[in-house]
Amino acid sequence: MLLTISTTAEPATDLGFLLHKHPDRVQEFRQSTGTATVFYPEADERRCTVALLLEVDPVALVRSSGKSSPDFSLSQYVNDRPYAASSLMAVALADVFRTARAGRCKARPELPGTPLPLEIALVCRGGADLARGVFEPLGWAVEARAVPLDEGFPEWGDSRYVRLTLRGTLRLADALNQLYVLLPVLDDAKHYWVAPDEVDKLLRAGEGWLREHPLRGVIARRYLGRRWTLARSALARLAELGDETEEQLEPAVSEEAAPDETAADEAVAAETEEALAGTHETQETPGAQAETGGPAKARPLNVLRREAVLATLEELGATSVIDLGCGQGELVGALLARPRFTRIAGTDVSPLALAIAARKLRLERMSDSKRARLTLFQGALTYTDKRFAGYDAAVLMEVVEHVDPPRLAALERVVFGAAKPQHVLVTTPNVEYNVRYEFLDGLRHRDHRFEWTRAEFAAWCASVCERFGYTVGLRPVGEEDPELGPSTQMGVFTRG
Repeated sequence: MLLTISTTAEPATDLGFLLHKHPDRVQEFRQSTGTATVFYPEADERRCTVALLLEVDPVALVRSSGKSSPDFSLSQYVNDRPYAASSLMAVALADVFRTARAGRCKARPELPGTPLPLEIALVCRGGADLARGVFEPLGWAVEARAVPLDEGFPEWGDSRYVRLTLRGTLRLADALNQLYVLLPVLDDAKHYWVAPDEVDKLLRAGEGWLREHPLRGVIARRYLGRRWTLARSALARLAELGDETEEQLEPAVSEEAAPDETAADEAVAAETEEALAGTHETQETPGAQAETGGPAKARPLNVLRREAVLATLEELGATSVIDLGCGQGELVGALLARPRFTRIAGTDVSPLALAIAARKLRLERMSDSKRARLTLFQGALTYTDKRFAGYDAAVLMEVVEHVDPPRLAALERVVFGAAKPQHVLVTTPNVEYNVRYEFLDGLRHRDHRFEWTRAEFAAWCASVCERFGYTVGLRPVGEEDPELGPSTQMGVFTRG
């Protein structure tokens, strides 16, 4: 990944003094995940450009990733981190330009306090709208151009990346600190475990600009890995905790959040992710409004979806249910809370998701009677597995969109052809509704392979019914937009 910083303030080579890196040298710096190289593609009196090139060592990345590895198959071996600016680049920038970030220059002590005309270029994720939303309030002119999937095949459309160019006049130290914070915000991921000391790092780097930023809540939440207590602590230290800060942290805690602090952090982290894009377990929801003196807060879409699935299962008279792609176990927990469901199973391809589910469900402290109703196991939905069979109903809640289209037929055969439950409930995003979500540029989640319109979902449901002997009813989840339909669409399949 590559980041360049240019200036035209004459003499432009003063940039070398500010960065403490001589323009005539190429310097390498070992990082825990690879090698950072600093060099100057151009350096004269009129224009000077410094380049920071980070070459990621995939083996080192796996060894250092720990708990923070993204939760999808093969992510530790195949991912986009070597190509788009992220927390990897932020950490390298902080290390290589440490003195410049602190605003110190012994050789020319007057330089750090002088605003310079700067131009910064990089490739990043997050989308053009989010890039503008976080950088423009800081005085940057933002140019964001989508990167095509393949320039040789324009019909394939654009990728999830943008070529971002920032132009503005400000102190170099301020620019570096803003990049240090906002690169992980755009990427919405960190390559290391987010500990409480990250709050101090955020506040130090955000000094002088973060408190007044209109998106400080989004920035704090994303920078801190969507951990509720850390984001709350950061915002409380920026200003007295009150209604304003609470609004920055919406949506509120789920009704079914776990009682212990760690589990509550995870539950809220999943829900706060909805502010910009959905996840497997919890999808996007429009921003909630203040409880007092205004309309009631909007209920998070993930809660509405879970309630819709539960109500439908009860309506169908199901007593045994398998959650296919159970993730961190939100639906499984809700099923366990209802005695009418006497046999419950949850399966997922991710061992990490299942481990989190077991912890959030407090499996080790569960009563014998409740534990006897539950089975959790790892499994892939594209391979026939006899453990999937024998249930009244199967649920695919926000699952199908995570499957590569060429493998969707295999999932259909496994679920509808081999397991053959009496009922199958499928929920999936309605892509037509995506325009209602601020800052959402593209699909709702980085692991989504596709998202269907209402017509496309209806066509898929009809095809499944024709091939496997089911009938289907289509239902909305959440409030319906008169033009775009619901945010989530649900198909209720019945065999025979």
